[in-house]
Amino acid sequence: MKALVIAEKPSVARDIARVLKCQKNIQGAMEGSQYIVTWALGHLVTLADPEGYDKKYKEWKMEYLPMMPKKMELVVIKQTSKQYQAVKTQLYRKDVNEIIIATDAGREGELVARWILEKAGCHKPIKRLWISSVTDKAIREGFAHLKDGREYNNLYAAAVSRAEADWLVGINATRALTCKYNAQLSCGRVQTPTLAMIAKREEEIRNFKPEEYYGISLQAGKIKWTWQDQKSGSYRSFQKERMEKMAEQLKRGTLSVNSIERAAKKTLSPGLYDLTELQRDANKKFGFSAKETLNIMQRLYENHKVLTYPRTDSRYIGTDVVGTIKERLKACSVGPYKMLAGSLIMKPIQTNKSFVDDKKVSDHHAIIPTEQFVQMDHMTNEERKIYDLVVRRFLAVLYPPFVYEQTTMKATVEGENFLARGKIVKEEGWKAVYETVSMDDEEEEENDSRGNSLKEQMLPEVKKGEKYPVQNLELTKGKTKPPAPFNEATLLSAMENPVKYMESRDAAAVKTLGETGGLGTVATRADIIEKLFNSFLMEKRGKDIFITSKAKQLLELVPEDLKKPELTADWEMKLSRIAKGSMKKEVFLANIRDYTQDIIGEIRQGDGTFRHDNLTNTKCPVCGKRMLAVNGKNSRMLVCQDRECGHRETVSKISNARCPNCHKKMELYMKGKEETFICSCGYKEKLSSFKARREKEGAGVSKKDVQRYLQEQKKEAKEPINNAFADAFAKLNLK
Repeated sequence: MKALVIAEKPSVARDIARVLKCQKNIQGAMEGSQYIVTWALGHLVTLADPEGYDKKYKEWKMEYLPMMPKKMELVVIKQTSKQYQAVKTQLYRKDVNEIIIATDAGREGELVARWILEKAGCHKPIKRLWISSVTDKAIREGFAHLKDGREYNNLYAAAVSRAEADWLVGINATRALTCKYNAQLSCGRVQTPTLAMIAKREEEIRNFKPEEYYGISLQAGKIKWTWQDQKSGSYRSFQKERMEKMAEQLKRGTLSVNSIERAAKKTLSPGLYDLTELQRDANKKFGFSAKETLNIMQRLYENHKVLTYPRTDSRYIGTDVVGTIKERLKACSVGPYKMLAGSLIMKPIQTNKSFVDDKKVSDHHAIIPTEQFVQMDHMTNEERKIYDLVVRRFLAVLYPPFVYEQTTMKATVEGENFLARGKIVKEEGWKAVYETVSMDDEEEEENDSRGNSLKEQMLPEVKKGEKYPVQNLELTKGKTKPPAPFNEATLLSAMENPVKYMESRDAAAVKTLGETGGLGTVATRADIIEKLFNSFLMEKRGKDIFITSKAKQLLELVPEDLKKPELTADWEMKLSRIAKGSMKKEVFLANIRDYTQDIIGEIRQGDGTFRHDNLTNTKCPVCGKRMLAVNGKNSRMLVCQDRECGHRETVSKISNARCPNCHKKMELYMKGKEETFICSCGYKEKLSSFKARREKEGAGVSKKDVQRYLQEQKKEAKEPINNAFADAFAKLNLK
């Protein structure tokens, strides 16, 4: 008898099949003497659309709402039905006596496999492969310690509850809003509160009134001193007259050094990466979107096998991983990391609670390198950037703390306090891993904007009680800054910790949001952000994110409850309880059905209106109605206002081509016979002219051309030079 292994993707299935020695290719699977390995393609089965329950639901009518199927039905996804049939064939083989679920180890991965089994009506015994990386070693160890599938029944119940609840609330509320206001409006328990957070930030920026503030700095004894308010401890004041008067008095004063404090300080490395923290850093450093980072991580995990499972919300590793650290260090001891990893390999590994804690590891530990040998030349530039972030962070936590001595000097001039601060590095510790990369620039910048920073400087030897004449006194000025608009990095942070956007500040809800990881999950946040761009509810201006007029109107029309992060907190708390077995799925879904009734009732009774303020005079070539001008994530588009027509066309898209005058990215316009680049500074250039200019400048060389050229150089180095003499010498027989 054989066991059937179900993987989530073909690439993972191939790896498992190789380790299990399944070498015979059959339809949609690979077979060996003990195992058959098949695969899904993400979800092969999903919840049926409304029209699957009743043909009348094909029409979107308010009187049909809410749609409440007695039992939620599963359907095979048409695009991947061929693979579903292949899996089903293997499930019903007489020589298959057990199923091993090897989909991603998490709530959604469990759902992928269990829905296939349920739709196929297969009730054979189940085992579960639960691993955090897909290296050969991890697969072998995982198969040596397979779990009983029944241990994950509650996780499956939580996954089904999440899917059915999102269907009931999301589809009904979206249809109700669309029917009521005759516009393509969608809402959901995660996307709507996310929009509400951006709207709140925009309102804060609009209502912000900048205030002028003042400070005093002076030079005395070759040191720059900064004034500090005796009461508040701040380095700035909003009282102009007071500061001007003080500056006049102090010009003629003498500075007296009152105290010199030296304190030994140390800082530990930042923690290991979870997915959200990695997405944030990749956006700040390289401008990658959350979705791009996840896709790159997925390739490094699945194809290159050099990093562990990406969709994790933990920044810790368990004690069971500590024994493998040296092996992981050896694997990544290449190129720029050779010296850094090498010095760690030679010594005993030092761990601490800042990154090793079994209690803080959920389904998966933090993202770290695997034991797989790394071939950097097989990676793309983007993959190398993400790999570099993860490896350096992994190395940094293993290095000792950054140790320095901080000197704070306090002095007075005419009864006013002045401070100076300096730092002497004693041990570079983990900062050596980051070479020239500064890790505290952002913190300093933030402090500076709040007026509570004191810049560090090289301090000469000074003794307590010494006096110096005041020189170069300066009255400094500045203006308070409004909160910055969201970008993808800061939006991810707000989604992860949306507490300050909650109205109730209920202690239990705050605690739950903290425990459940805020709005969405590490696995879904990137898709939610992409969906908000694709449905034209958000747009980008430079790196900053703003909501569109459509989103502003949607937030006025949508029920209040759907805008609050508390709803997600409540759901996630209950789903977590279902996964732990302390709440029944049926109780949760009964509450969701009641809630759906209330939401539809509220939308039905709403008295708002929706107005398209982006209508153009361009008519849709399909249905003839006027089209809407919308901004996509990286493009401008025309979209038909009729949701059933759905026609859309791209007007322009932001390219990577730079303007030769101002060096900003240019937009590529699609209209007319030939595509044209247009820059915001007014510069225009046809695509053909641009290509000709770039070739002249020598920039028309692709990466492939460079690789080909280097290969030819290598060949030439090995072979005789191709000229008449070389040919003649090559043919000479000197025996």
